[in-house]
This record gives sequence, structure tokens and C-alpha cells, in this order.
Amino acid sequence: MNNFFQNQGEAQIHYGDADFTIMKTGAYVTCAVTGQKIPLDRLRYWSSDRQEAYKDAAASLEAFKGDYV
Repeated sequence: MNNFFQNQGEAQIHYGDADFTIMKTGAYVTCAVTGQKIPLDRLRYWSSDRQEAYKDAAASLEAFKGDYV
């Protein structure tokens, strides 16, 4: 990850259908399912409808099924 972001906290993101927009600069976002920190350069899974990030495909599937709440 870029050194510029190393000491930054959680980013505020607007999730679109195919990409996301950083609203507030930060180093990571939190997975809605696992609570783990996801570095922005590794963010690949999210829901634009729910405005949530997921650490991987398995977490995304859990959110889709509704098993994580």
C-alpha cells in the first residue's frame, strides 16, 4: 500500500455498480460480514445497494444470503 495512506484511519467510500468513490481518505474499509480491515488496494467486493464492503467472495455471498446479521 502507498506510504501516504499507512497512518490513515478508515476511509469513507461510496460504492457504485462497477467502481467506488473515496469520499474521505483513509487506508482501509471494514468488512460488513467479518469486521476485518480491508486495505483499499485490496478492495474487490462490495454492494452498491447496501453500501457495504466485503473482504472476499465468501463474505459477499454470506451478505447476499443474509446469514451475517
